[in-house]
Amino acid sequence: MKYFTKEVKIALVAIAGIVILFFGMQFLKGLTLFSTDDNYYARFSDVSGLSASSPVYANGYKVGVVESIEYDYSRPDNIIAVIGLDTQLNLPKGTRAEISSDLLGNVKLELKFGPNPIDLMAKGDTIEGGTASGLMGRAAEMIPQIEVMLPKLDSILASLNTLMQDPAIKNSLHNVDDITANLSATSRELNTLSIQLNKQMPSMMAKTNGILTNAEGVTQKLNDIDIVATMQKVDRAMANVEQTTAKLNSNDGTLGLLMRDADLYNNMNATMQSADSLLIDMRQHPKRYVHFSVFGKKDK
Repeated sequence: MKYFTKEVKIALVAIAGIVILFFGMQFLKGLTLFSTDDNYYARFSDVSGLSASSPVYANGYKVGVVESIEYDYSRPDNIIAVIGLDTQLNLPKGTRAEISSDLLGNVKLELKFGPNPIDLMAKGDTIEGGTASGLMGRAAEMIPQIEVMLPKLDSILASLNTLMQDPAIKNSLHNVDDITANLSATSRELNTLSIQLNKQMPSMMAKTNGILTNAEGVTQKLNDIDIVATMQKVDRAMANVEQTTAKLNSNDGTLGLLMRDADLYNNMNATMQSADSLLIDMRQHPKRYVHFSVFGKKDK
């Protein structure tokens, strides 16, 4: 026990603290302690943002971690990243490793599996790497197009400002307000009219039913009329009219003679003229026709 002096105990505690701190740092970085993962190599020409302990994902699930990055100073475009993957994961040939980042700037390595799941890669093989465009990459690709569009946007905004300053636009907006108010009033009137129609609908339906009943009665009366007998009476009346017209057109009878005998017309005309002359003479010389005497008539 004499070997475990106070100084030795302090040294052992310090060494144990250093070891625990080292493995704790490795654990916090995402590196597994006493790892049994399968190691693969990914070749990149640019590893911007990628570092040791960056997570490796496949279809959104974490399957490993980047253990280290080896930079070849003789070939700057040949950067090798050592990745440790779960032993249960099999990589088809043609699998790619793409560096991607989210909006918060977190960088990860995304595995894109090859097309043939039967033809597999061996442990320690090299995977071709690249950079995924992602949201930020696509946004960066759109920047040149946005720069081209900016002058046009400025012109459009200037035109809109000029247009909005036009008094006609303000008047149009006021007119739209008036139209909206009129539409609201019309809608209220239509609602009121609809309510009135709904109230009057029963009486209107009753009147309609009465009209239909009367129409049915008239139809029944028309059906009851003897059309054949009525038409026979009409035929007889038309025959009598034809007979009367024929007699008027003939020389038989007084009316026919009056209508067709010119001498009779002339005689009657002469008689009327003589009667008219007699009446005129009686008005002008009444004493020729009437004698008055106060003392009576003298004997001749």
